[in-house]
Amino acid sequence: MLTLKQRQERAARRAARIAAKHMAIRSAALGQGEALETRSTVMKKNEVKVGSAYLAKVSDKVVPVRITGTSGHGGWDAVNETTGKKVRIKSAQRLRGPAPGAGKAAAAAPTAARTAAPAAQGAKPDGKTAKDATVAPKAPKAKRAAKKRDGLSGLDAAAKVLVLAGRPMNTKEMVEKMLADGLWKTGGKTPAATIYAAILREVRAKGKDARFRKTERGKFEATEAARQ
Repeated sequence: MLTLKQRQERAARRAARIAAKHMAIRSAALGQGEALETRSTVMKKNEVKVGSAYLAKVSDKVVPVRITGTSGHGGWDAVNETTGKKVRIKSAQRLRGPAPGAGKAAAAAPTAARTAAPAAQGAKPDGKTAKDATVAPKAPKAKRAAKKRDGLSGLDAAAKVLVLAGRPMNTKEMVEKMLADGLWKTGGKTPAATIYAAILREVRAKGKDARFRKTERGKFEATEAARQ
């Protein structure tokens, strides 16, 4: 267990270490500012260019500034690149030469300008970008073209066979004639049943305008609509 005197001594040593640390940081900062001022050189008026960055003595400190234009009160308007605040450089004697890294910043400026240009072109008069504008509706995708069949469809071929035959036929006979004459091609296993169902659908859908007429069980003949 520490005595009161030991605790006081311990606290005093800690305070001394903190004070020494703060003193070292302050000395380093002052030394850096002095070094910058020592390395820099006073500039002439004809050497100052708008848009360039220089070291300048502002409020007894040497800080990096960027010249933004000529001041109407004499000297130049500038921006403190450390704080972002506007300052006025009254004379060239306050400038101490180009700021470290000024060359790299100048080289990066054209790239930034090129990047900003497309965004500016896409801006609307009210300040909104083109992205906010109403997007034009996309054109509907073209439907896939239907595959062309080889020859006629099954119903068309059946109607043609009945017209040429001039007599009633069942669907088995129709299919055999359609395939033999090359009017229709199919890979189905029951083409006669397929044609039979298709003929019935047309008869129910079109009625008297259908191309087929049932004559007896399982047989059909061509109507006048099939001959047109």
